[in-house]
Amino acid sequence: MQLYSRSSRVVLFCVALLTPCASALTTTKMQWLQSPRTSSATRSFNVYADTFLSLSSISTDTEDFSRRFKSEKFRDIDSYSYASCFEALQAYYKIHGDLVIPRSFEVPCTKDYPSEWHGVKLARHIYNMKWWQRHIAKHSDRVAQLNKLDFIWGRLQPQWNIFMESMTNYYSLHGDARVPLSFVVPSEDPWPKSCWGFPLGNVAYRIRSRNDFLGRYDDVNRRAQLDGLGFVWDFSEHNFLKFFRALKHYVRLEQGIVLQSTSSRERTIRVPYKFVVPAGHENGWPCDLWGYPLGSKCMAVRQKELYIKNHPDRKSRLEDIGFRFSGNASLGWLDVVHAAAIYSQMHGRILDVPCNFVVPTPPEGIMFDASDAWPWPEHLSGLKLGQRLKDVRLKGSYLKGRDAPTRKAQLDALGFVWNPTRGRRRRGLGYTAGKDAVE
Repeated sequence: MQLYSRSSRVVLFCVALLTPCASALTTTKMQWLQSPRTSSATRSFNVYADTFLSLSSISTDTEDFSRRFKSEKFRDIDSYSYASCFEALQAYYKIHGDLVIPRSFEVPCTKDYPSEWHGVKLARHIYNMKWWQRHIAKHSDRVAQLNKLDFIWGRLQPQWNIFMESMTNYYSLHGDARVPLSFVVPSEDPWPKSCWGFPLGNVAYRIRSRNDFLGRYDDVNRRAQLDGLGFVWDFSEHNFLKFFRALKHYVRLEQGIVLQSTSSRERTIRVPYKFVVPAGHENGWPCDLWGYPLGSKCMAVRQKELYIKNHPDRKSRLEDIGFRFSGNASLGWLDVVHAAAIYSQMHGRILDVPCNFVVPTPPEGIMFDASDAWPWPEHLSGLKLGQRLKDVRLKGSYLKGRDAPTRKAQLDALGFVWNPTRGRRRRGLGYTAGKDAVE
């Protein structure tokens, strides 16, 4: 019996794979398995051989089987004759009724198409300028033949032109150039047929991330064309600026604060978690912000560092307009303890606030000078201090988490009454005290 070395067995295996006849592989497999040098490599060969044999048994046509495994890049498709190309186009037209060939379409291995085109991406080799120059440019009679099949001449133009045509149509239909990554030009009107099936979102992403189509002499002109459509080069910056603009509108419309007239310490932006920008011109919001979930965005910025991670400059811009990263709950506690401190000072360092006490607003028509000012800050007006402190006493509001001991100590320092005396209180005590302080 002839013995095979490791290298010889590898050569035999490669020869068997290149042989279209399955019987050759069967013989090689049997000789290898009879070799006394059994190893893991032998078992691996056994697996590969069985797989190959099972695949070859599916197709009795060995030529068809070998053609399926022959890569398209090893074929000289550019040398195919015009007659062969036209035959493939006719076959597609007969089956589909047009020549709007998807860019991903691969010629199936059926008798409808010429065998040399099997497994080839038809649109890639037909709709390009090299094919036109080789087969059409000097043969005007062929133009009439292709027109009968509704050949799409617009797809012969460079990819940049098709991209810009798609972008222009997207802008006219959607009013912006913010194309989603997964967007593909639909095969329907009003889109031009030359753009049907074009992966606009993917190409826009590659231009943004890899500068595709921009590394040439006409780089400046192409960038100018995209800028004219409002192309978004940096989505992170774009989304942050939208959030920043929505916050400033909220401050002006909802809180009534003029940013230029107050410092960042004097203002605090508090947006409810469920707040969504209302629609309608009567609400004073720009159209492009209608439906914007500003409340949830604020929470994401605080908890997940949305838009501000690795961007300290953005964080500073938010702080400058009064955005606080401690959250609405912490901001609410600051208001409560501030009002409680004022009430405690007005009542001899005793913080025993009636349940119905609300921080009063300044009386109209009364002017205060610097030495005799109204004790309650304007931003605390209307705060239901009595109810808030009752919730602290009964529900433990604001006293949960790692800040609970510190907040309890603050209340104790203000003389907070944890177990007030039961009974009916004198109405308007806090307001009267505040009024007495003014008088």
